[in-house]
Amino acid sequence: MRSVRARAALGATVVVALALGVAGLAVLLVLRANLTDQAGLQAEVVAREVAGQLALDVPYDKLETGDEEEHPVQVTDEDGRVVAVSEDLEAISGTGTDRVTPQPRPAPSATGDDEDDDRDDDRDDDRDDDPGRGEVSTDEPDFSNGTATVDGDRADYRFASVEATDSAGRTLTVHAGAPLAAEQRAVDSVRAAMLAGLPVVLLVAAAVTWLVTRRALRPVEGIRREMAAITASEDLGRRVPEPDSRDEIARLARTTNETLTALEASVDRQRRFVADASHELRSPIASLRTQLEVAAAHPELLDLPGAVADTVRLQALAADLLLLARLDAGEGPGRTRLDLGALIREEVSQRVGDRIPVTVSVPEPGGLEVTGSRGQLARVAGNLLDNAERHADRSVTVGVHRERGGVVLAVTDDGPGVPAAERERVFERFVRLDGARTRDDGGAGLGLAIARDVATRHHGRLTVTDAPRGGARFELWLPGAEADRP
Repeated sequence: MRSVRARAALGATVVVALALGVAGLAVLLVLRANLTDQAGLQAEVVAREVAGQLALDVPYDKLETGDEEEHPVQVTDEDGRVVAVSEDLEAISGTGTDRVTPQPRPAPSATGDDEDDDRDDDRDDDRDDDPGRGEVSTDEPDFSNGTATVDGDRADYRFASVEATDSAGRTLTVHAGAPLAAEQRAVDSVRAAMLAGLPVVLLVAAAVTWLVTRRALRPVEGIRREMAAITASEDLGRRVPEPDSRDEIARLARTTNETLTALEASVDRQRRFVADASHELRSPIASLRTQLEVAAAHPELLDLPGAVADTVRLQALAADLLLLARLDAGEGPGRTRLDLGALIREEVSQRVGDRIPVTVSVPEPGGLEVTGSRGQLARVAGNLLDNAERHADRSVTVGVHRERGGVVLAVTDDGPGVPAAERERVFERFVRLDGARTRDDGGAGLGLAIARDVATRHHGRLTVTDAPRGGARFELWLPGAEADRP
C-alpha cells in the first residue's frame, strides 16, 4: 500500500474500529450491569415480602409469592431443607439447592423427646409472652444468577436471598428470582444495533479520512509535479507553488523554494567560476604556448624570463583554484594553536622584491594566539599584503593586536582606497575594480575571495574600511585561542 491516503484511511479506520469496539463493549457491560441490578432489586422486593409473611407465621402453603412465573420462590431452613416453593416451580438452580419439593421436619428422636418437648414448651411460653416476635433480616441480601423451570418454561433469573426468623426462632432463607429475559433482550438489541451500525461508521470514517487527506496532500502533489518538471527541464529558476495556508505543507513549499534559490545561486556561482577560471587560464597558457612555438622555430628569439613569468602566474592561479575547490568542498580549518604575531613576522621576513617595504607593528610573542590552519592563515596574510603592494603609493603597514575577545590582523596601504559601494563586491571571485585598482601585475581577482572564505571558515570576518591617512585598511578578526577552550 504505497498511497499515503490509503494508509491514512486504513489507519483511521482501524483506530475508529478499536475505539468503537472498546466503547461498545463498555456500553454493553454497563447496560448489562444496570439491568442485572434492576432485576436483583425486583427479586429483593419479592424476597422481603415473602420473608415478612414468614416472620408473621403465615403457613407455608398460604404464602403469597405473586406471579410465580415472573418471580419463582424457594424457602429453605437453617439445615438447607426446602420448606416451601412457589406454585408450578419444577426445577431451580443457583440458590444452593435444586430441590423443589417441600420436605417435612424430621420426627424427634427417642432419646431427645424430653429435650424436644422442653424446647417446644419454651417456644410455646415465648409465643404466649410475645406473639409475633419474628423478624426480617436487614442485612444486604445475597445475589446470584441461576435458572428456573416454571410450568414447563425454563429461563434465566437473578435470585436474591433474604433471611427471616419466625416466632418460633427458626431461621428461614427466602430465595426469590426476577427474570433476566428483558436484560438479555436489551443487551442483544444494543449489540445488534452496534454491529449493524459499525460498518457504516467505519465506511464514513474511511471516506472522510480519504477526502481530508486527499485535500491536505493536494499541494504536496503540486510540489512533486513542479519538482519533477524542474528536474526534467534543469531550469532552476522555477519555483514550486506555495499554498496560502500556514501549515506544515506551506512551510515545506517555502523551504523547497529556499533550497532551490540556494541551489540556483550555487550552480550559477559554479558556472561563473568555471567560466572565469577558463578565461584566466587561457591567457597564460596561450602566451606560454606562443613563446614555446616561437622558441621551437627560432631558438634565438626565446623570451625565457617571460616564459618563466607566465609559468609562475599559471602555477599561482592553479594553486588558487585548487584552494577554492577545497574550500567549496567543505574543507575545515585545522585546530592548531599558533601565535598570529609570530606568523606575520615570519611571513613578512620571507617577502623579497616587494615594490614597497612593509612596516610591521606586532608586539612581542604572547597573547596573540588563535586556533586554525597555519597554511591557510599564512595564505590570507600573503594575499592581503599582495593586494596592498599592488595598490599602495608609498607605504604598506601590517599590525596585529587584541580586540573584542579576539585577535585582529590589519593591513593598510596609502592607495586610492575602496569605494563604499564596492566594499563587498571586492571579495567576490574574479572581481577587479575599475579606476586606480585596475592596475594589476598578474592577479586574477581571487586573493581577497580566498581570504574571505578562509576567514569565514575560521569563524572570523574580513572587512575593508578607509585608512586613517587615506587608502584601504583590511582587517581580519579571529577568535582568540582561549575562546576554543572547553
